[in-house]
Amino acid sequence: MKKFAVSLLAILFTFNLMAQKYAYVDTEYILSNIPTYESAQDQLDQLSIQWQKEIETVYAEIDKMYREFQAEKVLLTEEMRIKREEAIINKEKEAKELQKKFFGKEGMLFKKRQELIKPIQDEIFNAIKALAEEGSYAIIFDTAASGLSILFTDPRYDRSDAVLQKLGYKN
Repeated sequence: MKKFAVSLLAILFTFNLMAQKYAYVDTEYILSNIPTYESAQDQLDQLSIQWQKEIETVYAEIDKMYREFQAEKVLLTEEMRIKREEAIINKEKEAKELQKKFFGKEGMLFKKRQELIKPIQDEIFNAIKALAEEGSYAIIFDTAASGLSILFTDPRYDRSDAVLQKLGYKN
């Protein structure tokens, strides 16, 4: 991915160096200066901690059930042993379902993140788009993105504060 990005940059700069305007923004910086993002992130962190504790409680129950089963195993009939094993397996399935429900691909954390963070991200994207159109920028790079690394940047091309101003925030 990095080789592709570097190749793309080389092609862009080779063919359009004089004809195009380029800028960059740091979305991590922008997000860190938006109070609603910080509060949304705090809310997500609190929910995550709460849900993780619920899952850990279920796993503690499983551990207790398993230890009790191991201690009593020799005293149990075959039918009782099978029932206890099934109960432990069912509890493990319950824990895994709970994990999936909270933290899975379409889980509650994902949905809550979409509800709280996506509107902020959309607002930033729209501000960047408007800035690009107003300033006639061909490309605006995100220096926070892990897929593209920039080793040197001239601060006079950083438009992060301009995006914050478009959003109505001050640094």
